[in-house]
Amino acid sequence: MKLNIQDSKLKILVTGAAGFIGFHLIQALKQYNHNIVGIDNLNDYYDPQLKLDRLKAQGFKNDEVETMAAGHNSTLKINNLTFYRLDLADRVSIETLFLQNQFDIVVNLGAQAGVRYSIDNPHAYVDSNLVGFVNILEGCRHNKVKHLVYASSSSVYGMNIKQPFSTEDRVDYPISLYAATKKSNELMAHTYSHLYGIPTTGLRFFTVYGPMGRPDMAYFSFTKKILNGEIIDVFNNGEMQRDFTYIDDIVEGITRVIERPPTLEDELKIKNSRLNITTAKAPYKVYNIGNNQPVTLRRFITAIETACGKKAKENLLPMQPGDVPVTFADVDELIAVTGFKPSTTIEEGIAKFVEWYRSYYQK
Repeated sequence: MKLNIQDSKLKILVTGAAGFIGFHLIQALKQYNHNIVGIDNLNDYYDPQLKLDRLKAQGFKNDEVETMAAGHNSTLKINNLTFYRLDLADRVSIETLFLQNQFDIVVNLGAQAGVRYSIDNPHAYVDSNLVGFVNILEGCRHNKVKHLVYASSSSVYGMNIKQPFSTEDRVDYPISLYAATKKSNELMAHTYSHLYGIPTTGLRFFTVYGPMGRPDMAYFSFTKKILNGEIIDVFNNGEMQRDFTYIDDIVEGITRVIERPPTLEDELKIKNSRLNITTAKAPYKVYNIGNNQPVTLRRFITAIETACGKKAKENLLPMQPGDVPVTFADVDELIAVTGFKPSTTIEEGIAKFVEWYRSYYQK
């Protein structure tokens, strides 16, 4: 079965709607006149004002968004887009949301993000990433959702040394609770796909960046410090490599994946190409979404310097314990199934981010 994003009028739920990827995905989906529902709990993991400004950029009225932030209302609506301030862990409210809307598509981007934050705040990850994800799965199960697409993460690869990272690799050794919850999401999704026939697709994102991005990410803090003339910490002499993926490429990948719910035949093709070790059947897939062109931290910093028109002041440090020298996504299967390959260079993407940053913060 193929779902047509452009020609069909669909009822779509996007969780994490005030988040970085959720915001950009909704902006892309709005042009096709779908009925879109977004939810977010607007937590303070990073500056909530940025989340509120994303909602304003969606078209919601400034005063209504600020009233919501003050706790006086929990719903915003404009044309075919509705937003609810809602927590994924709120089981009753999620059940009601699914029952009242009968979604065709669910894109679960809502999660407690961040690797280091999980060390001091483990329960936030359990509540959002585990309890919340079960609530989403149950909603899909009881309301005949045609396709659940959900955010996984490249962090599931842990300290794997084989490059590039492939979805065929073992991911049994997470090195953070965040990574463990994302691997758990994949396992939980497979269970529901097998038991109830729900088509599910997990997306392992690789270092997503761009305008309206997350302030806890390195490119954000580097830009801020370079513009302010502050010192940035550079680990391993800038020789580490990361698969930076521009937000527009991520959104294009998500929309193409939405249109292609996995089938039992898809999984049988996978099994026939490998050692057949299970008879489990499920309409289930996992893809990497990365730029497929790892960039050195040095080139990354140079791109920011060029966009800022200012040299960085650097504090050179050895590699941090637990860091990996390279992350590199194998996206062959994504290309084969969707015909899409991320292509934005780091120089192009960073220039767009810095332009937005200077405008937003009036630097």
